Amino acid sequence: MHLHHPDRALQDNLLFYIPFALFYGFGLYKMNFLLTQRRKARLGFEGEIAVGQELNQLLANGYHVFHDYPASKNNIDHVLIGPAGVFAVETKARSKPTTKKNPQGDHKVFYDGKLLKFPGWSESEPIRQAKRQAAELSVELSKAVGEPVQAQPVLAIPGWYVERTAKPDIFIVNGKGAHGLFCKLPVSLDESMIQRIVYQVEQKCRDVKPKAYREWEQH
Repeated sequence: MHLHHPDRALQDNLLFYIPFALFYGFGLYKMNFLLTQRRKARLGFEGEIAVGQELNQLLANGYHVFHDYPASKNNIDHVLIGPAGVFAVETKARSKPTTKKNPQGDHKVFYDGKLLKFPGWSESEPIRQAKRQAAELSVELSKAVGEPVQAQPVLAIPGWYVERTAKPDIFIVNGKGAHGLFCKLPVSLDESMIQRIVYQVEQKCRDVKPKAYREWEQH
């Protein structure tokens, strides 16, 4: 009669369960990663929509609003053109950390001129990105109209109260109140210059025809 050694049986079980456990663990990690990315994407999309709706209210005050302006690397979320100048608006949506004492979440962010200080973490890349995009838009529009155009950077953080502890070199808004901010700024562009800039931005934003138009033109 043949007897199985206990150690041998244990080894056989380990050979089966270890790969299974690794595969299962990787599956959980992958699923959690994808769910996190999906939440971030949804939060970012909803943030852009909210800010865009606020900026659209400026249409009644002589401003032109464009969304998803195609830049060299990343699209500029919103471009605002009006009496106070040209503004490149970058939106960064961030979740608010919650606690038992504060289930609604801490919604205050501090800006010290270099860092955005959220509850529990700090960021500086959104500031740099907004400035890079504004600088790129300035160069592009200046070449297009043949005169200097200075696009100003704006960072929108929807849903957060922004407290500045130093004189900012960039506009930081939470989405709401943008109407009051831009309408109070001094006039820097006349109507003729506004229309010249708007024309160039329109050409860039509307240079791709919808698929239905392309198919119709082929008939």
